[in-house]
Amino acid sequence: MRSSDTDIETDPNLRQQLARLGIEPLLPQPASAASIAIVAASFHRGIVDRLLAGALQTLDDHGIAASSIRVVRVAGAWELPLAAALAIDGGADAVVALGCVIRGETEHFEVIVREANRGLMEVMLARRVPVANGVLACHDHAQAYARAGFGDDAENKGVEAARAALALAGIAAALSAVRG
Repeated sequence: MRSSDTDIETDPNLRQQLARLGIEPLLPQPASAASIAIVAASFHRGIVDRLLAGALQTLDDHGIAASSIRVVRVAGAWELPLAAALAIDGGADAVVALGCVIRGETEHFEVIVREANRGLMEVMLARRVPVANGVLACHDHAQAYARAGFGDDAENKGVEAARAALALAGIAAALSAVRG
C-alpha cells in the first residue's frame, strides 16, 4: 500500500481530530507479501484483457511479486464466484474478479449480472477474504470500452478493483495483527 492510499495518513485534520479524541487509527498493513488471485472471464476477452492488464500493472506498482499472482481464466461472469472460492481455497489472500456483461435483447443480462455480483459477495463474506468486484455491467460496447480504459479520459476498472483488493487485504492484515 502506498501511504497516500488512506485518508487517515493524508488528511492532517483527521489525524489531529483522532489524536484529540485519543483514538489510535488502524492503518492498513502493506500488502506486498499478499498472494493475489485474479479470476478473469474469457467472454468479451478484448475488454477483459484490458481490465486484466490494468490490474496486473496496479499489483506490480504496489510491489506484489509476479510469483504471488495467479491468473485464472473462466468462461464468463457466471463462473467467477466459484473460481474466486477455489482461489481462496488455494491460499489467495485476496481475489480480483474481472468480467464484462453487455446488455442484449433478453433478460439474460440481468440474471448474469445480479447472480455474479451476489455470488462474489457471498464468497467474500463466507470466506472472510477480500474479493474485489471488477465485473462491468454495461448497456453497450462503448460503455464497456470506456470502463476498460480505452479512450482519453477513461479509467480502467481493473485498476480500481486491484486497488480495492489490496486496500481490503491490508485492512484484514491490520485487524488480524490486532487480534493477535
